[in-house]
Amino acid sequence: MPGQPTPTRDHTPVLIEEFNGLWKRGDDESTPVDHFSDCNNIKYIQSGFQTRDGIDFYPKIFISDVARLYTFRRNNIESLIILDKNGKFYDTASPTPYVPILNIPGCPDFAFQEFNGRGYISPHDRKTGLQNEFVYVVMSDGITTPVVRKAGGNGPTPITGGMTAAISTNAGNVEPGYHVFGVVYETDTGFQTKIGNKVALNVTTKDKKITLTNIGISPDSFVKQRHIVASKAIDPTLWNGDLDGYQLYFVPNGEINDNTTTTLDVNFYDADLLEDAWGLLDTMESIPASVGLGVYHSRMLAWAQYGAPNVDPKLDTTGNKSRCLVSDPGIPESINSVDGLIVAPLDGLNLTNAQEYRDVLYLFKRTKTLSYTDNGDVPSSWPLVIIDEGLGCAIHGIATVIDSGGINIEYIMVLNAAGLFIFNGTFIRPEFSWKIKDFWFTLANAPFNTQNFDTLNVMQIYNDTIGQLIYINLPDGTMLMADYQMGGEYMQIRWAKWSFPINVTTITLIETTKLILGSDGAK
Repeated sequence: MPGQPTPTRDHTPVLIEEFNGLWKRGDDESTPVDHFSDCNNIKYIQSGFQTRDGIDFYPKIFISDVARLYTFRRNNIESLIILDKNGKFYDTASPTPYVPILNIPGCPDFAFQEFNGRGYISPHDRKTGLQNEFVYVVMSDGITTPVVRKAGGNGPTPITGGMTAAISTNAGNVEPGYHVFGVVYETDTGFQTKIGNKVALNVTTKDKKITLTNIGISPDSFVKQRHIVASKAIDPTLWNGDLDGYQLYFVPNGEINDNTTTTLDVNFYDADLLEDAWGLLDTMESIPASVGLGVYHSRMLAWAQYGAPNVDPKLDTTGNKSRCLVSDPGIPESINSVDGLIVAPLDGLNLTNAQEYRDVLYLFKRTKTLSYTDNGDVPSSWPLVIIDEGLGCAIHGIATVIDSGGINIEYIMVLNAAGLFIFNGTFIRPEFSWKIKDFWFTLANAPFNTQNFDTLNVMQIYNDTIGQLIYINLPDGTMLMADYQMGGEYMQIRWAKWSFPINVTTITLIETTKLILGSDGAK
């Protein structure tokens, strides 16, 4: 019959109209006729396949021994933040892209989060944040030399003589009674420090301003503004001399828009003191290095900090490894050390990842998934629901969707020891990686290196929703590519392995769909 294969002796040819990629499930004989038990360096086209695209240097940036890289988007500028295996960090948009913006010797990996046009870097060892390290903020517009410093800032400390308060000769409205005054520094990122330089004054008149002198000056050049805070009038018969025991408020017109002025007259009625500064008493001056950074309800998240040294994780009662720090809304560096945290159940496992999805915050461990919901109160009060006690997520295991984090409208893609899953509040079975189950299990349980890093925590995943392609870098320096142009159901996914003349250690997407490979050298 025209158009049909011609049978030969003892053999009837099979016409394959569609090629559906790699199959690694069961023995080779179980491979369907429209799949291959091995295929490398191909990409899929309608009803067929062709050789994948080649690679080139981009954008002519030559940084060797790359350990991890991320895309940094801000102010219409897009660049790469790169960590090499010597602990040096680079920003490719810097006027001097080969000059490190940060140096942390021995740093093997880092987390990165863009927030309000700034970048935040957290060095970690793929288990927790590095000991004695911090979260750093990158202040860079790609034109001037990037400024990188610890996020947060130190509050005012007692200075020689201390701040003094006196009744002014100028007419005013400060009400009689004891008033406590203090100073708050504000940095160039909008972070407000702890309250310091406190002083008390017994106001004995009702028609004068208060003159503050010897107001603290910060030694940090990134402090751009200072604020005066004060208590309402305290009955002298109830005054106990405790400068820390009274509620303080921001004084109207009590801003000093520089870091040099040391004298200011303040004036207010008690009724004018509306903006509470009480929470600043417990503000963390710096954010300890964490294994991951994220965002939920306009709050920055930082999870899994270094715990007690030389202690079995199951015996570590500090909770640091199961702790997620949660910032104030819109102010990523402002974290309350008492109320601004979530401590997941202590079970010997570290937090590995976090993701907002449909107004719920999901926290992950290696084999556990938890959910927390913002109830309008402080983060420490958010209710917990245990979602899954068998499946969790790897440290870099939530698919980044171009430039919008891990959410792809209706689902999250989650990578764990059992495979790659679609998650929509629960893990969907069969898993996305069902076709390559045997390959995945061999990969997920393979030893990595002498430092015994978890293999899964090396892997990184990106979802190009425009090209409908998923990229995963593997610990052996190769990659997996999944094509879902034919649909997102597990049998419609077309897998392929990619290998290169370089050892791929990390990946990212830039310019929306362009795949960037980081390498520590040729194979």
